[in-house]
Amino acid sequence: MPGPRTNETSLVEMAVSGVITTPAVRPGQYIPHPDGTAAVLPGMYGVTYNVRCGDRAFGWAGDHVEPGVSIDDDANSGRHHALHYLNCIGNDAVVTSGMAEGARGVVIGEHARILVQFDRDAQELMVPGDRVQVMTHGQGLALLDHPGIALKKMSPRLFHALGITESGGRVHVNVAMELPIRIMGSGAELNSEYVDQDLMSGDRALMAELGIDQMRLGDVIAIRHADHHWGRSYREGAVSICLCIHGDSIMTGHGPGILTLMTAAEGTIDFTVDPASNIAQLLDLGD
Repeated sequence: MPGPRTNETSLVEMAVSGVITTPAVRPGQYIPHPDGTAAVLPGMYGVTYNVRCGDRAFGWAGDHVEPGVSIDDDANSGRHHALHYLNCIGNDAVVTSGMAEGARGVVIGEHARILVQFDRDAQELMVPGDRVQVMTHGQGLALLDHPGIALKKMSPRLFHALGITESGGRVHVNVAMELPIRIMGSGAELNSEYVDQDLMSGDRALMAELGIDQMRLGDVIAIRHADHHWGRSYREGAVSICLCIHGDSIMTGHGPGILTLMTAAEGTIDFTVDPASNIAQLLDLGD
């Protein structure tokens, strides 16, 4: 089946840049478990050496663990918002300062910062403060024959890699997993072009029963009855296609982060579950 027509040739490509962030520890250091106990755990920002796209989302001794390299610019300026709103998954990035200058990577997620994966050797040379430039391409991407479907954070590179097809006024995409909307938690109030939504993973027995504890970073995810046009809300019959971008959390109401890629309020997106639907393979990110 043919793929949907897009406005790809009309998209604007622009450069944005940020710096590699420093790992952050929450004020008070302790992160609370649902039972009231607490722990000190690594997780967000900086350079993560041993967690990469395609690795498990559950089971790390960490909280909201981010794969790859986390970059940002001044959080109180328009540069921060340009970095977030113009970036799309699959955009190319290049290091422009420091010992890894010239190394090239790929945008793999958006959390509180932009997540970029480079090869292992390059990441070992990077330090907080090194500058990374991203060639943004994808904001404004649309399906010409499907005005009811919105694309979010979708670069043309990712769109083509997903192998999306259309038939009978509907589109079809393969996903690694389907999530029930009843477990979606923190982040429902946020713009779906800005930051992610966490699933609530505190019920470990339910996670195992549904197979959600097998989720991998970079998995393409489907959620029924989820309308992600503005924020993330319940709408009977809607369908959203998303991406797992960070790891699990011990905090109540939190868990792996899910970033919006496509949403259809009228449910005109069909999907098939294929465990291989992960951007580590789709974008050929290497090991």
